[in-house]
Amino acid sequence: MTEPCPFCEPLKSDEIVLESEYCVLITNKDKVLVGSCMIIPRAHRETVFDLTDEEFRDTRGLLLRAKAYLDERYKPDGYNVGWNSGAVGGQTVLHAHLHVIPRFKDEPFAGQGIRHHLKQEENRRP
Repeated sequence: MTEPCPFCEPLKSDEIVLESEYCVLITNKDKVLVGSCMIIPRAHRETVFDLTDEEFRDTRGLLLRAKAYLDERYKPDGYNVGWNSGAVGGQTVLHAHLHVIPRFKDEPFAGQGIRHHLKQEENRRP
């Protein structure tokens, strides 16, 4: 039996921070990545490459609203924004979701972007 998609299940209202026609912004409640959230299309789309044009445009609009919300609430010094696509790409829930991660200059890994660990010599293909 296939597990139900956690992003297709009804989301709790306290998880939803912002909404738009095609997407929702939910909090991660991550204790390390404070303010971290995700933009998720309402319709089940396995990866970012499966989004419709409307969903992609709506994601951008919600991303800009999310930034304004996070800027006001957390006042971050920067952001990481990214998609994981497919198991090898790090996607653990097969429902497209855009990570929006506020970053702060007092973090131990400040200045290390989303590609930092990928471009280390030990990650070179054989």
